Amino acid sequence: MEELFLEVGAEDDRARLDIFLTDYALRNNLGLSRTNIQKLIRNRQVLLNSLPADKPHHKLNPGDTLRVFLPEKEKEGNLPEDIPLQVVYEDKDVLVINKQEGLVVHPAPGNREHTLVNALLGRGMELSDVNKGRPGIVHRLDKETSGLLVIAKNNQSHLKLVKQFSQHTIQRKYLAIVEGRTEFDEDVIEAPIGRHPVRRKEMAVSFAQNTKYAKTFYKTLKRFGNFSLLELRPFTGRTHQLRVHLAYLGYPILGDSKYGKKSGFSRLALHAQELGFTHPSTGKEIFFSSKMPAEFEDFIAKNSDR
Repeated sequence: MEELFLEVGAEDDRARLDIFLTDYALRNNLGLSRTNIQKLIRNRQVLLNSLPADKPHHKLNPGDTLRVFLPEKEKEGNLPEDIPLQVVYEDKDVLVINKQEGLVVHPAPGNREHTLVNALLGRGMELSDVNKGRPGIVHRLDKETSGLLVIAKNNQSHLKLVKQFSQHTIQRKYLAIVEGRTEFDEDVIEAPIGRHPVRRKEMAVSFAQNTKYAKTFYKTLKRFGNFSLLELRPFTGRTHQLRVHLAYLGYPILGDSKYGKKSGFSRLALHAQELGFTHPSTGKEIFFSSKMPAEFEDFIAKNSDR
């Protein structure tokens, strides 16, 4: 087991233990997130002045010594596969793809094959391993959702991108076709989301305890027939947020068998059209956009005269 020996300097006086170690891990490309660090502390794998430290929020003093027992790297069980990917951008740090509808992002119990992770491994590329079971995966799109997704090719890029997502500085815009003619040209949906009280695999707007704040901006781009084309910008990133918020308003996304009706469209009518973020190495803002899917255009054209 690899060990770290660190001494706290005057510049880190009163710093939190978990933040001090997370910053060190980021600077030295150790591939450990703050959650990983907190787990090490709670598992008594961090010694503070030769004694186990069990409080991530412990305030450090100059001269404190730390001994950190790093976890051993796990063997990967994911298999490479030759799955076509539409690459939008690639450099030594990041890869941006336009994910096709129907592609699961990462393996899970009962679904170990035919995922984006398998496709990435099939390209033989270096990927971050912050999360051993999901190499390269910084964020996800639902299987039924198409559109832009960024992948981290090393741990330093991974952690910097995760920080941007947690601070809500990532620029994201989605297109959705929903059932019904929206009442407002634009609006902000602020409604907390949590597990459905009965259908535990689903999420729901709920004002009970153990829910999370969620906020979505929408703009009506076009009303046609009994449908609306919307631009969506999520301020938060809750599971199924866009689908749950729109269903809550009474405008379920077409093709959504979980929160709306499966009929009416050949797939889930949700597409991640734009993505912008600060490049983890250069610090420059980069921005990507993709075309509206052809099936969206065809559906709008066929129903606009009704």
